[in-house]
Amino acid sequence: MRTALEILFWLSCGLIVWTQAGYAAALACLARVLRPAGATARQRRQRSPEGGALKKSSLPASLPDLSLIVAAHDEQAVIAARVANALGLDYPRERLQVIVACDGCTDATGARASDAGADLVLELPRGGKIRAQDAAVRQARGEIVAFSDANALWEPDAARALVSAFEDPRVGYACGQVRFVQAAAGGGNQEGVYWRYELAVRALESRLSSITAGNGAIYATRRETYIEVDPIMGHDLSLPFNTVKRGLRAVYVPEARASEKMVPSLGGEFARKRRMMSHTWPILLRGGMLSPRGYPAGYALMILSHRLLRYATPALHVLALAANVALVASTSGGAQALYVVTLALQLALLLAAALAGLLPIRPLLIARYYVLTTSSLAAGLWDWLRHGTDATWAAAEGTR
Repeated sequence: MRTALEILFWLSCGLIVWTQAGYAAALACLARVLRPAGATARQRRQRSPEGGALKKSSLPASLPDLSLIVAAHDEQAVIAARVANALGLDYPRERLQVIVACDGCTDATGARASDAGADLVLELPRGGKIRAQDAAVRQARGEIVAFSDANALWEPDAARALVSAFEDPRVGYACGQVRFVQAAAGGGNQEGVYWRYELAVRALESRLSSITAGNGAIYATRRETYIEVDPIMGHDLSLPFNTVKRGLRAVYVPEARASEKMVPSLGGEFARKRRMMSHTWPILLRGGMLSPRGYPAGYALMILSHRLLRYATPALHVLALAANVALVASTSGGAQALYVVTLALQLALLLAAALAGLLPIRPLLIARYYVLTTSSLAAGLWDWLRHGTDATWAAAEGTR
């Protein structure tokens, strides 16, 4: 019995450490010794000596037609700025089509998008973001179809940078870099810390193989490789792995930059991630992500490490805590002392999260962020199992 408990405890702890830190460290080591899949001479020339944005002189003389699609539901407060930002991109106007797909809007979103200069405004019945995007792609004239959130703002050269990824015929999906801007001080949301780490991991995945997830603020696909997925299964998770299954690469383009307002409060961030996870679990459990069919071996390991184990973290923490308590009760001497220390470390994490509300310093705030966002993974699963997932969506609190 004790041996089984010890195996359960150390295995659970090992998997948590692997998915949260060991995986990234292993990718970094591999990137040093292996020739990165995407580090062609052309891509190296595109970077400035400081590793910054693409140089225009290295871009192709003839850019492909690009359709930039913004799905929106009641976004009258921000849609004009979004359209103006799109029209201000450093991209040939005759090759850029801006489409706003209004998903059952009950306000002036469509009128304001049209007044701001959108090339095409679709007034659609409420069907959810995915179906609005599907409808827009059917109307798109671009060889490349790009997508953005209504509250996201792209840097002027972002479209050129994103499109440059498709010069490689092996690339079917490209995702840019989104920077989260703190909407208000004092909310305690540490999403920016997490996101910087996540993007570093994403860059390593892209260099070695393909990314395992994207983001809604800035991404694109070839029009011919766009796929229509279940409306409750978002593009951020569905498109990258499906692209790989079709024999193409899904890459990260850090030079393509966008920004969005961060959810100001940690409570709001918990609610946002809980909603996101109610869309993620169907992709994982019945959307094809778990099937290794079509995956190269290395990419299958990435999916296991960065997705499956990451989402299993709540269960792994519960198993580690329960096994640790049982081991403290069933051992003695030096072994017991070891398990008292490991139990104290686990309880210290929970205590730090609890104290963050009284003493809002960065280490405690990060502990609280970790505990609550890890809990949101389980909460999202509970929501999906209990009452399913609605395809429709609404803006997260404080992001407009």
